[in-house]
Amino acid sequence: MLLPMKLPIYPFLALVLLLPTSIMQGETLPPLQNGEAPETHAELWADFDPRAEPLDVEILHEWEQEDVVLQVLRYRVGVFKGEKAMVAAIYGYPKGGKNLPGLVNIHGGGQYADYQACLANAKRGYATISIAWAGRISAPDYRVSPAEVKLFWENKTEDPNYKLTTDWGALDGYHAPSRYGDRPHPFVSIPPGAEWTLDPVRSPRNNSWFLSTMAARRALTFLEQQPEVDGNRLGVYGHSMGGKLTVLTTAADDRVKAAAPSCGGISDRDNTDPLFRNTVGDETSLKKISRPILFLSPSNDFHGRIDDLPAAVEALRTDEWRITSAPHHNHQDTAEYEVASQLWFDQELKGSFAFPETPRLDLDLDTSSGVPSASVQVDASKPILDVDVFYTQQGQIDGAPDDRKNTVSRFWRHAGAERNGKEWVAELPLISTDLPLWVYASVTYALEEPVTSAGYYYRLGTSDRFVLSSLPELLTSAQLEATGVQATLQPELQIEDFEGEWEKEWFNYREGWARSTHKVYDPQWHAPESATLAFEVASEAANTLVVRIDDAIAEVSLKGRSEWESVQLAAADFKDAEGAPLRDFSGIYQLRFSPGENLNRKGKQHLTFGGHWQGADPVFRDLRWSARH
Repeated sequence: MLLPMKLPIYPFLALVLLLPTSIMQGETLPPLQNGEAPETHAELWADFDPRAEPLDVEILHEWEQEDVVLQVLRYRVGVFKGEKAMVAAIYGYPKGGKNLPGLVNIHGGGQYADYQACLANAKRGYATISIAWAGRISAPDYRVSPAEVKLFWENKTEDPNYKLTTDWGALDGYHAPSRYGDRPHPFVSIPPGAEWTLDPVRSPRNNSWFLSTMAARRALTFLEQQPEVDGNRLGVYGHSMGGKLTVLTTAADDRVKAAAPSCGGISDRDNTDPLFRNTVGDETSLKKISRPILFLSPSNDFHGRIDDLPAAVEALRTDEWRITSAPHHNHQDTAEYEVASQLWFDQELKGSFAFPETPRLDLDLDTSSGVPSASVQVDASKPILDVDVFYTQQGQIDGAPDDRKNTVSRFWRHAGAERNGKEWVAELPLISTDLPLWVYASVTYALEEPVTSAGYYYRLGTSDRFVLSSLPELLTSAQLEATGVQATLQPELQIEDFEGEWEKEWFNYREGWARSTHKVYDPQWHAPESATLAFEVASEAANTLVVRIDDAIAEVSLKGRSEWESVQLAAADFKDAEGAPLRDFSGIYQLRFSPGENLNRKGKQHLTFGGHWQGADPVFRDLRWSARH
């Protein structure tokens, strides 16, 4: 009598066994209809609900530091092709905190999710989740480098260095390296169907930007569900690839109330693939952003080009935007620029800070002298420390993508602005009218109290000031010629006199006296044939001065005693990592003075030059080309 009761069960069990695991576990995204991939941003995101599935949070490591609770954890992004995708992250919040604003921090390519971001933000009253979309984690007693990521891929659980980290399951959202190789590159292209893709056809759902944006949107869900977080006050920020992901996330998720991308999210217009542009392209995402956004865009950045800022701002659906642009910097910044993101969240998520309005820059090309003039209207609601105008005639011609070396090396002249009534005015003498012109203004404001934050690469920096920049103005050579502008600058042998505000045309990312400049790349200071590099320097103690030109170095032994010492260096005095001398000074990009430098040798230990500087900082004068006759 029991047999008839069991008979209907066998067909049911057989059916279950034959069902794909994707149906058994419940796929996050439905299969394509008629094999047709999404073609628009709206279609791409139509089937993803970031709140629908449980997070399945796993706590991997937990500790307290300076009254901050910190955790390394993993949360579920979704189920794809029957396998669960789990992204690792670091989460931190002030112990005992309640009703906190929350931040999603997104690292860049080659970077790590880093506890320093969570710790520094917690001290300022934020809960932060730093997501390890590429699997790398930096935390005390829980570090996952590319070597540990590989151990995880290979499931080498017996290895003492093995650690749980991001698991994209059947997919590949990793980077530097990608798990299944980079051809076709899953970030810069729309991959066709492959073993590691979601869809069997060419689809934006196979693109890694889409996968990582899903991870960021699920991080917003994580923050919403934490008892100490106010889910109505969420922000997102990231650097480089994390900057682009910040733009993509803000465009796709209206839970983001404020965003601060650095060095990314504005410059992929040169990708001509319509499917890429219409689904995961910067411009498409920027057009959907209606929330307040701050762009951190160094003037020489290769990934988020300052030239693309006007179009990026024009695309936005909000008037609530600001810019901070550090002159001469490429893909990194100093504290007075990096702090702007923290102040932005203070304004938008806490209401504890008020940004001045964006400085307004106006150019007058029709002057009696033929020298262009810039006027800057400045919001004086906070104490003004400096108003500066920076301009260059090197860069992308008519907005088209230029070669990377030129973009990162172009020299921005400094024009100190003087107050004239309600405006600040500066003259902009030019070297040529056959070259285009880029101009922007920056205003440096004092802070009431210094602010400490973890910057682009999680270095802690403290600043008592912040910088707000205008949109750059781009003028073609035809526009210059049409208004009768004159070229009044002439080639010079003297590169620097080290007087006045000379340091505004030099730069350094770290503490200390070392300085770099791109002046030697500007046509006004091109080296004559067979020239030597000459300067005078005074050092309090005997030291080794390191002079670097691009990837070649010369060491100068200084006697000290604070007396002026004359130095002359021929091109052959500069050696690269293999010991080969610099042939001449033509085509050089950057000059640097420092106490110590490293040169990387392929496959070998790097070379170290100079060392610890003794005594007071050196003093320089009369840097010039000494032409041989």
